[in-house]
Amino acid sequence: MNEAPALRRLLVVDPCDDCHRLLPGLRSVGWDVDSCSLENAADRACDVGLLRLQPCHLDHPDAVKEVISRSGTEWIAVLNQEVLRLQNVGDFVCEWFFDFHTLPFDVSRVQVTLGRAFGMARLRGQGTVHIDQPEHELLGDSKPIRELRKLLSKLAPTESPVLIRGESGTGKELVARTLHRQSLRHSKPFVAINCGAIPEHLIQSELFGHEKGAFTGAHQRKVGRIEAANGGTLFLDEIGDLPLELQANLLRFLQEKHIERVGGSQPIPVDVRVLAATHVDLEAAIEKKRFREDLYYRLNVLQVATAPLRERNGDLSMLANHFSHFYSHETGRRPRSFSEDALIAMGKHDWPGNVRELANRVRRGLVLAEGRQIEARDLGLISHQALAAPMGTLEDYKHRAERQALCDVLNRHSDNLSIAARVLGISRPTFYRLLHKHQIR
Repeated sequence: MNEAPALRRLLVVDPCDDCHRLLPGLRSVGWDVDSCSLENAADRACDVGLLRLQPCHLDHPDAVKEVISRSGTEWIAVLNQEVLRLQNVGDFVCEWFFDFHTLPFDVSRVQVTLGRAFGMARLRGQGTVHIDQPEHELLGDSKPIRELRKLLSKLAPTESPVLIRGESGTGKELVARTLHRQSLRHSKPFVAINCGAIPEHLIQSELFGHEKGAFTGAHQRKVGRIEAANGGTLFLDEIGDLPLELQANLLRFLQEKHIERVGGSQPIPVDVRVLAATHVDLEAAIEKKRFREDLYYRLNVLQVATAPLRERNGDLSMLANHFSHFYSHETGRRPRSFSEDALIAMGKHDWPGNVRELANRVRRGLVLAEGRQIEARDLGLISHQALAAPMGTLEDYKHRAERQALCDVLNRHSDNLSIAARVLGISRPTFYRLLHKHQIR
């Protein structure tokens, strides 16, 4: 029995008389057509959009950009001769629309363009992630990120300190914010301080506050970060960079649950949950007498480790698409997908800067991209640059090639494992067996 063809939804925005005359013919070839004004377009779902572009839209382009960005699909502009003569209309259409048609319509050409736009929208939508709720900020479906989300849901309701460990750029502050947001303290302050970014002579005042006249320049009382977090969560980022003297003061606070402002003598009770993060080896720092062992055990009651991006197989394309949408608002450009060349380059890159590096490269790519897709060169990557693997046995080569094939296909088709298996030419059970063999997902 043949499956019914997929429904193709067309939304026509601000239709003109020519548009209305076009619609019966489109319905006859399988399009489900709806129409509305631009003001209502953001609430209508569609697979392809057709917009009658008018001078008022070019005078106030943000409304059009918002509708196109939120729809996540391809749009076709309809223009008359008056609009064609307007300044910058060409740049605007090329940036935000898949194609355009001038009036009067060439019906057969419109149908072909709509079909191509529908196909491109389906391709561009694969792996696209729209984030509306902060609970979904820990993106990804790889095994490490799934296990991390599960662990955080267990640790968040407790009051115990948590030490968050991981390489730079792996989202340690995001983990801390997630712990706070899922905790019983979520309605109270979340206060973060980077222990490595504040001059050493100011850290004590920043953490504990000071009284008026405590030192030169202290013209008024200042509440410190610890006191400001009262009732909520205090996040100490890069705790390994905290000077030894301040480590002693912090330890005293953790033991006694009160602080004294610089220049003050009155103890101030403070109730906070302390989360700390570091990318350095604290055990090695203890051996070198750079970090207090007693403070380490106070902070390391519970522990969370964030995985580097290179170990999050299958998450790369999802995260890249997310950042493309996220930073498109900042750059004022339409979200762009990634070319095959760019995807291969990203797959080969080691990502020493992890997710932060990926976000910055995608941000750069959106600004530099000249075509409809972000290319490897826009990301500052070279797709054909691959380091030669060390020599090994034939079995070693087979093992590496098999694992690389799995990682590559997951980067492209992490949302549909049946397609991933089909691309590799194997059955779905075999695909799952290989994932288990190589400890992927």
